[in-house]
This record gives sequence, structure tokens and C-alpha cells, in this order.
Amino acid sequence: MEILKFDDVNLTYQTPQGQTDALKNLSLSVEEGEFVALVGPSGCGKTTVLSLVSGLLFPTSGSVEVDGSKVTGPMSSVGYMLQKDNLFEWRTIFKNVMLGLEIQKKVSPETEKYAGDLLDKYGLGDFKKSFPPELSGGMRQRVALIRTLAFKPKLLLLDEPFSALDFQTRLSVCDDVYSIIKSEGKTALLVTHDISEAVSVADRIIMLSRRPACVKSIFEPKIDALTPFERRASPEFSHWFDAVWKEVSYDEKE
Repeated sequence: MEILKFDDVNLTYQTPQGQTDALKNLSLSVEEGEFVALVGPSGCGKTTVLSLVSGLLFPTSGSVEVDGSKVTGPMSSVGYMLQKDNLFEWRTIFKNVMLGLEIQKKVSPETEKYAGDLLDKYGLGDFKKSFPPELSGGMRQRVALIRTLAFKPKLLLLDEPFSALDFQTRLSVCDDVYSIIKSEGKTALLVTHDISEAVSVADRIIMLSRRPACVKSIFEPKIDALTPFERRASPEFSHWFDAVWKEVSYDEKE
């Protein structure tokens, strides 16, 4: 079943300097339970795609649908995880996790229990009353993901969520986030500039062309490994990395 569908989407920006075509005849879909990575040359419009899914932008023509409904604004079925954790330093970890539910006016004994259970399940139960400065960067990103999961979205949008971390922490947190998403049975669309990251997590990799962006290539890495870290160590990893890298680098040089 399709959770996300772009049907012949065009997006044109109007500025005082003139017209900019961002997307052209973009069609793609994401199936329920998939982990899809979106890659492409710098400035091609990857984050613009996420903005359209989240209802922050609207196409000039064509349609974007989430779970069978046309996107006409922000939807509770879509969760957005940004590059930075954006935790409020003066709120406890539990209060940070509850923030989205507070904004949506969905705080109840049931939602509080669900949020607390998520923290317990993923190793943060002992930190419910702690504050963000007391946590490591990796733990903060896990809190940010749990905050997004707390209101039970069907689709997760991940906008380079590991880019602010050092390399070692990035590998560990990538494994954590992947494990949590798969364990909770969520569908995810990841935007990344890191090809190794895309190959290590994705069921499919959708490569966008230069602006105005359309789908240029689709890769389906077949790697017999359980975690992103294990996939990086597998013999097939370098083959898929090279295949995607050649396409991206060629497009950037055109």
C-alpha cells in the first residue's frame, strides 16, 4: 500500500528576480513499511520534497498524497525529524517528548503512558526527569525521534538527522534510529547527502536530477545484513556505494 505519492508534481518559485523551476514532472511513491532515501546533487530540491509532504509548501501543479489523502497543510499522520534535535533546555526529557502532543492538544493519561513507554523501551526511561544538557548528542537524537513517534505518525520525514553528530556517534545513532523505526513498523523518507548512509539504511534509494528535479534513478540495495553498521561491513556495500556515487557525481558535472 502506498503511504506517499507524488503525481506529476511541478513547483515554480516566484521571486522579485524572476521565476525558478524547482521540480519538474516529479512522480514517486513510498510503500508502507519502506525506508526510502532521497539523494541527489546539492541544491536539487531534496528538502523541498519534504516541505511538500509536510504541507509547508504546495505544488504549482500535480498532487501530493499521504495515506490516500491530498496534502493541503500539516497532517498529524506525518512526523518531521530535523537536523538538530531542537530540544528545549529548560524542559525535562519527558516534557520535551510531550511537546508535540501539547501543541496538538492531545495530552491524556493514554498519550502520557505511551510516551513514557517509548522512553522506557529505548533505554531512556531513567532520564525522564533529566534535562537535555545532561544527555549525550546521540541520546538527544533518540529523544527527538521518540518525540516525533509519540503522536503516532504513519510517515516519518528525516532531514539529515545525523549531520550534526561526529562520525563515531553518527554510526551508532544511525543504528539506533533505524532499529527504532523498524521496531515500530514506521515508514520513513530520509534526505541525506551521505551516500554511505543512504546505502546502509535504505530499502530503496531515489536519486533526483539537477534542478528542476525529477527522478533520475532508483536503486534497491540488496545487502544481506541486519543493521546499518553491518551493512557497511558487507561485501556488497562498496558495489552499491559506487553505483550511486557515479550517478550523483556525473549529474553534478553535467
